[in-house]
Amino acid sequence: MFARSRWLPRSLSRLAAALQGGNGSQGTRGVSGLLVCHRSIYGKSRQLLENGSKFSIFHIQHFRTSAVFNDDVMTVNTPAFAESVTEGDVRWEKAVGDEVGEDEVVCEIETDKTSVQVPAPHAGIIEELLVPDGGKVEGGTPLFKLRKTEGGAAKSKSAAASAPKPEAPTPPPTPAASAGAIPTTMPPVPPVKTQPMDSKPVSAVKPTASPVAHTTADIGLKGFRTEQRVKMNRMRQRIAQRLKEAQNTCAMLTTFNEIDMSNIQEMRTLHKETFLKKHNMKLGFMSAFVKASSFALQNQPVVNAVIDDTTKEMIYRDYIDISVAVATPKGLVVPVIRNVETMNYADIEKAINELGEKARKNELAIEDMDGGTFTISNGGVFGSMFGTPIINPPQSAILGMHGIFERPVAIKGQVVIRPMMYVALTYDHRLIDGREAVLFLRKIKATVEDPRLLLLDI
Repeated sequence: MFARSRWLPRSLSRLAAALQGGNGSQGTRGVSGLLVCHRSIYGKSRQLLENGSKFSIFHIQHFRTSAVFNDDVMTVNTPAFAESVTEGDVRWEKAVGDEVGEDEVVCEIETDKTSVQVPAPHAGIIEELLVPDGGKVEGGTPLFKLRKTEGGAAKSKSAAASAPKPEAPTPPPTPAASAGAIPTTMPPVPPVKTQPMDSKPVSAVKPTASPVAHTTADIGLKGFRTEQRVKMNRMRQRIAQRLKEAQNTCAMLTTFNEIDMSNIQEMRTLHKETFLKKHNMKLGFMSAFVKASSFALQNQPVVNAVIDDTTKEMIYRDYIDISVAVATPKGLVVPVIRNVETMNYADIEKAINELGEKARKNELAIEDMDGGTFTISNGGVFGSMFGTPIINPPQSAILGMHGIFERPVAIKGQVVIRPMMYVALTYDHRLIDGREAVLFLRKIKATVEDPRLLLLDI
């Protein structure tokens, strides 16, 4: 068919010239048009006898077709995980038939370390969920099928669905039944019984118990013994596993001290407005402890080291990456502030704010929590007064901060009231001796109480 279409225009031109001298009406009916660009040509020969000659006339039929997407239904796969993560559990945010916009979260994959959100790559409708809720997936596993729609179709439909329906008009009140004349006579008095009433003692009267349905509120008030089972998510399972590994591997020992927070509070009160105007963020206490820990780690490098149990070697790090424990609804995460030894208070506060914002939005990546040479846990934000933190493996030590409370302390022979904080250092006694641990904690105490030591490097 396509081979004939090459000489088709030449034949048509000859045919048209021949028809001009003959029956023009038949020529008009014979040639209906020419199709160009992505249109099929169907030849149909018809014999026409004119003036004793035989001509072959082709019917050239053309039609228009609408654009049809062969890939209007797409399959969305699981994104690639980090090297240390192999699988995760799926928790669906949408169901079959739900309309989603572009980049709207369809499901969340919970891994050992973090949660990975899977957005819709295109606006459309969920056709099929290929993995059940709570199912395990690996990188590249098909998750769901999405039928693509126009960009604004899904949004307009969802907006129309979310619009409140107009309330039905309330019917007018019906007129009272007693709309007639007002009665002028008293109603008749009922007759009084002449027979004596049966007399029963009060103790003989037994109350009748009416059945009462137990509601959810009654169950809570009356103390019904109920229980429910909730599956542990992968992050909680991983946290439990690592905590037990730390207890089974490390020879953990904890030493304590207390810090007078008067000077650091005075410095914060004096400069917090200027700090806020220049850096557009508040000055907190966490930056003082992170910087003091970095200074103390440089003074006692063994606290920054770690034991390689495979080769039975001690690894000393020349860099300082401090992990900051952050509590989230799904569990405890420890994002890492890297190269703290090169930072000042403003740089540390900025890094803490960025990591905290990511943690609140559940946007922490594996890279944000990978590594770390030392950990700081601040239980004081919840009002904790005292506690012993657990080492975050494979690290060798962790600093526990607690709440600030005013207590009487003896200073130069006098009892005064000062804002005090207890601090605790849990360390691996296999690597760190008591002397290094106590000196390390004392260095943190001195640096927080008098930040000028950082400038003097003493």
